[in-house]
Amino acid sequence: MKLTLIAGEPSGDRLGAALMAALKTLKPNLQFHGVGGPLMQAEGLESLFPMEELSVMGIAEILPKLRALKRRIAQTAAATLAEAPAALITIDSPDFCLRVARIVKSSRPNLKTIHYVAPSVWAWRPGRAAKMARSIDHVLALLPFEPPYMTAAGMSCDFVGHPVVAEPLGQKTAQDGPLILALPGSRRGEVTRLAPIIGETLGLIKARHPTARVALPTVRGVAGLVQDMTRDWPIQPQIIENPMEKRNSFANADVAIAASGTVSLELAANACPMVIAYRMNPLTLWLMRRAALVDSVTLVNLVSETRSVPEFLGADCRATTIAAAVLALMSPGPERSAQLAAMAVTMDRLGRGGEPPGLRAARSVLAQLSM
Repeated sequence: MKLTLIAGEPSGDRLGAALMAALKTLKPNLQFHGVGGPLMQAEGLESLFPMEELSVMGIAEILPKLRALKRRIAQTAAATLAEAPAALITIDSPDFCLRVARIVKSSRPNLKTIHYVAPSVWAWRPGRAAKMARSIDHVLALLPFEPPYMTAAGMSCDFVGHPVVAEPLGQKTAQDGPLILALPGSRRGEVTRLAPIIGETLGLIKARHPTARVALPTVRGVAGLVQDMTRDWPIQPQIIENPMEKRNSFANADVAIAASGTVSLELAANACPMVIAYRMNPLTLWLMRRAALVDSVTLVNLVSETRSVPEFLGADCRATTIAAAVLALMSPGPERSAQLAAMAVTMDRLGRGGEPPGLRAARSVLAQLSM
């Protein structure tokens, strides 16, 4: 049996690789084609072209590559139709993946199409689900509250669990003084906007905790910028790029100051209390708040149905208010207890303790193919 899988960025490559490994366990002798990164290729995928060509973010980055991306969409759709797989499985990256699915579905309406990672229609732009249903039959959802949104739009959907529950945790070690995680984001704009505010915040915290240390896990693309932006911080951070050291820092930290994003789930998996901070263009924030369907940007708050993780966004992202929230979390008390309880609920609801998400996703795929 042939399956075509398409991933467009590293997170999708990880999801795809786990899915492929589980599919091979449940149904040996599968053949995989499509687009993927090194992890999916290691599981046997023959990639049409390097996945990195698709890993672009934002209009400014996409526009210069728009013609090339359109060519890759057409190429991927044509290759899928030529392979005549049992199913097309697209993984996140909706701007690319769903365009391919649309072309394929219009030419071969009976081909089963499955999309891994539901769009966040519960947060904004709910009309995306109905548009997606024109070319997608079935959705593999990471969050437990997403299936009703997908089925209402006309697609079947299974909650398969979030990959964070299957990721290895770091090793706890004895610590000398409080350890604060600084997580200013993985994009240059995020780091540039947030690093000065975190630095000012650390100055206020140091006055209360003079022995506090700071760890700053980052990625290669912004490591140099992080070095430059943190030179004047009152507590010099240990800048970490090694994945194992990053996991250990998450396991041992007492509290985190983090940019908004899925990092909140990594912190929750390690029971590390957090404060979320994010700076953006005031007009962008205004437009987002007008379009938003939820009152929180933090997945721990949304999944646990609490608001235990404090958020400081836009003009509210100030050192004085962030420092006060961090200090409240650094010692035992109601704020810390409430967050730890919400994190435990979040991890349980995301599938901790059950079958690995990749295996659940594989069972869902095979069930669709047997229908």
